[in-house]
Amino acid sequence: MQTTSTPPLAVRLRLAIMRTSRRMRQEAGGELSPSLAAALATVERHAPITPSELAARERIQRPTATRLLARLEDAGLVERTPDPTDGRSSLVAPTPDAVAMMAEVRTRKAAYLARRLETLNAEELATLERAADLLERMFDDDTAETARALDVVRHQATQDGAGPGAPAA
Repeated sequence: MQTTSTPPLAVRLRLAIMRTSRRMRQEAGGELSPSLAAALATVERHAPITPSELAARERIQRPTATRLLARLEDAGLVERTPDPTDGRSSLVAPTPDAVAMMAEVRTRKAAYLARRLETLNAEELATLERAADLLERMFDDDTAETARALDVVRHQATQDGAGPGAPAA
């Protein structure tokens, strides 16, 4: 059995994933940039979330997270409330409009992908199912890395003396 060497496979997978991601975004429609959509999806999935937690989860700098949240707030897609454990921070949650928009986007993406999958035979579908399992397993490490980054964010907040009643910055 011939095997594919890792570097050429990595290139093919990278291109296939990028093209798939781009096509899914195109099919989803919507007015949000990829970075805003990713930030909103993270806020929705983990709400309420602090800007620092968003930065850790999205692997972006805190100022970038703050700018993204400001744009989402201006668009009426997130709401901020004071963080009861850190007077210097806020908690962010999606608005009902954002939740509805994200549900619609996910529905369009799933419908597009389902139409594409209908063109495949049973063997090809089984291959993709196995590939999905492998990709999920390959990137489970990212979940552990994100958890470690969140621990650092929480530790820093504790070390900075943040807590209930801490002065707002």
